Amino acid sequence: MTSQTSSDPTGRFGDDPVRIGVIGTGAMGAAHVDNLSRWVPGARVSQIFDVDSERAKAIGGQVGAGAAASAEALIESDDVDAVLIAAPDPLHEPLTLACIELGKPTLLEKPIASTLEGGRRVVEAEVAGGRRLVQLGFMRHFDTAYVALRESVANGSIGTVRAAHCIHRNAHSHPSHTNESVLFGSMIHEFDSVPWLLDDPLAAVTVFASRVPDGALKDLQVAVFETLSGVVVTIEVFINAQYGYDIHTEITGTEGTASLTPPYGVSLRRSLSETAGVDGRVVTKDGTARYLDAYRIEVGAWVDGIRSGVAQGPSAWDGHLANLAAFSAVESLHGAGRVEIPREPRPTLYDPA
Repeated sequence: MTSQTSSDPTGRFGDDPVRIGVIGTGAMGAAHVDNLSRWVPGARVSQIFDVDSERAKAIGGQVGAGAAASAEALIESDDVDAVLIAAPDPLHEPLTLACIELGKPTLLEKPIASTLEGGRRVVEAEVAGGRRLVQLGFMRHFDTAYVALRESVANGSIGTVRAAHCIHRNAHSHPSHTNESVLFGSMIHEFDSVPWLLDDPLAAVTVFASRVPDGALKDLQVAVFETLSGVVVTIEVFINAQYGYDIHTEITGTEGTASLTPPYGVSLRRSLSETAGVDGRVVTKDGTARYLDAYRIEVGAWVDGIRSGVAQGPSAWDGHLANLAAFSAVESLHGAGRVEIPREPRPTLYDPA
């Protein structure tokens, strides 16, 4: 799917493209560079930074972008109108704060910050500036299947929602993963998407981890959430599932169920090649392939919002709410049992239009 750019009522860009600086050229950052260059006519990747300078130069060379000397230099550059941050999690807060200080729109990959306090500081900085500048990289908001699933709940076609069940599996974990980052780095997508799908805030969480050898990553983790209205939600995250990237969500209502896919029968999954498509589930090698269209729509919507002056997509506040759930889950993982998720008043900057 392609995205067409909106008009530019402010006249700031006219016929000129929005010049994008991209920080981080791992799999996600490189995919964003490609999507911006191929699918978003109102944007141009102008600069790229990565600690691997040779990789930055190589990827930049493919799209006619320069390689910045540092992330800070990229953000401050007069050749950059907006910034896409796909850097490691600990850098999210300082880089985003630098963008807000200069008034540069930012597409920030999840999480908003690697600490709860860091996410709150990003929200406070944006509120102090009086303008939404940050869009969080929760791409499920732009995935056609998730949008249709959300509509099936909103239109009452399955009656009153009673439960939801989510699966989130990766083939292999990143070496930097910790017991806690399984929650705030991977399950964070469900912490955002579940309340969005159900239009129902998360209220409490209990986390269970499967038994592993001493010192091993507490990988398969299951969170049981309660929403404000009393819906029960189970979320399984398994980041070393070996066979592929597998995402599934089913919502159970009083008059039926709605599911991302139509699984039927029994299948055995041991490798991507022997199981893809066996039962209707979309199993891919990685998340970039699964959400290919969603990422294209996401960056297109971001650029549309920059050009129109109307922010689109998940906000910094949505990122903060996801972090509130994530770090409540971390507390539960560390032995606290059932943890109530703090409820905080939403700043008026983030009120629905």
